[in-house]
Amino acid sequence: MVRQCQLLGVSRSSLYYQPIAPSGEEMTLLKLMDQQYLRTPFYGSRRMKAYLQTQGYTVNRKRVQRLMRQLGLQAIYPKPKLSESHPEHQIYPYLLRGVDIVSVNQVWSTDITYLPVFRGHFYLVAIMDWFSRKVLSWRVSNTMDVYFCLAALEEALNKYPIPEIFNSDQGSQFTAHAFTDCLKQARVNISMDGRGRCHDNIFIERLWRSVKWELIYLKAFEDGQHLSQEVKNWFHWYNRQRPHQLLG
Repeated sequence: MVRQCQLLGVSRSSLYYQPIAPSGEEMTLLKLMDQQYLRTPFYGSRRMKAYLQTQGYTVNRKRVQRLMRQLGLQAIYPKPKLSESHPEHQIYPYLLRGVDIVSVNQVWSTDITYLPVFRGHFYLVAIMDWFSRKVLSWRVSNTMDVYFCLAALEEALNKYPIPEIFNSDQGSQFTAHAFTDCLKQARVNISMDGRGRCHDNIFIERLWRSVKWELIYLKAFEDGQHLSQEVKNWFHWYNRQRPHQLLG
């Protein structure tokens, strides 16, 4: 066994390691933090620790920081170097400042959010039309790689007319060559939010609030398959039946 591990370049401790599911308390903390962040995205680890303590949980700041990293939460306030870009990925300018959105397929946007389940978590990517607010495609994944984002993009490009502008944040999934090359081949203008400017992509941020408050926080999901089916049903209802006040 030692020789086999040497040949494969892995340690024996890694070979025998058995992953442990997060405890019930930790899943509750993750859910509470995710809910509170939707209400107060300016909360950092200090305020989030204070909030959890008011809910009866004895936590220290180090644990809160770890859980916030796991959720991908970062307090919104002006600061230098909010996010580091991949050195080999090009960052594109924001093209939507002052632009009137007057028709479907004029602007599409995308983003990724975190979804908790009973024993673990998943990530959801969605592509939305800014004018109609329709969710054009989506994917659920247990990893934050570029491929599930690319699959959602390819589906949207195959099902709908090509948009004029495609907007995203500067996340490594959306700056990856595979993702931007797909847009370039379709001759779509690429737009990216400024660092730390969550309101540049406000419509899809509002979508995440709806998904979580109207679906995720109301049900207990057993696994990724159950989650995907419920997300599919919700998006079908969202696109076809849910009223949008702004659109009449």
